[in-house]
Order: sequence, then structure tokens, then C-alpha cells
Amino acid sequence: MVTSGALRAWALGLPEAYEEQTWGAATFRVRAKIFVILHDEEALASVKASKADQAELIAGDGATYRVASHTGRFGWVEVRLASADPTELRSVVLEAWRRTAPKQVQLALPDDLRALLPQR
Repeated sequence: MVTSGALRAWALGLPEAYEEQTWGAATFRVRAKIFVILHDEEALASVKASKADQAELIAGDGATYRVASHTGRFGWVEVRLASADPTELRSVVLEAWRRTAPKQVQLALPDDLRALLPQR
């Protein structure tokens, strides 16, 4: 199980990440680009992913991951926090940040977090 507080801490612990309220939800951004949206009242989050990663996550755990409304066509996944595996979701959040952050910002990622990223 992942709490909204844990997800918030993971997102804000990344270089240049910050939180901004948008559409009644907490959005987490790097250089003004969103990589995670947290819907606290629903215990759901939307996370930026590739179409391939989206398909893999849903195939692996369809009870936890599904195509996100509005942004799913771009690869975003909706995550049910209560059933999410913490290790997997942290990796998904890190990958979302990496997909969003400019290369210069990515260089600031500490080695301990870099080790949690999926290998390309």
C-alpha cells in the first residue's frame, strides 16, 4: 500500500520538482511540466508513462493500474494507491520524472535514486 504522503514525498524528493494545485488536485512538476497528479480524496494518482509502459503496467496488475482518463491516449496511467506495490510505484514515479525533466536536470539525480530507475 502506498499513501498519498509517501507519493508526495517521492515526487518532491526529485531534483527541481515542486507541487502546484491545479484542477483541484496536487500536480507535481519539473520545469513547469507535470509528471504526477495526485487525487487525494480518491486515493488515486495519474502518472506519466510511455504507451509501452502503460500496457505493461496494466497487463501486470489491472486491479491497480488502468488507462488514465483524459491523458491515457498519451500513455498516462491511473494508479489505485491502496493496492500499489511501493517499490514498483516509486520506480514508475522516477521514470515519469525522467521522461519529463530536461537532460541537465536529470544529471542532478542522486545515484541511490538512479539505481531505482528501470534500465533502458
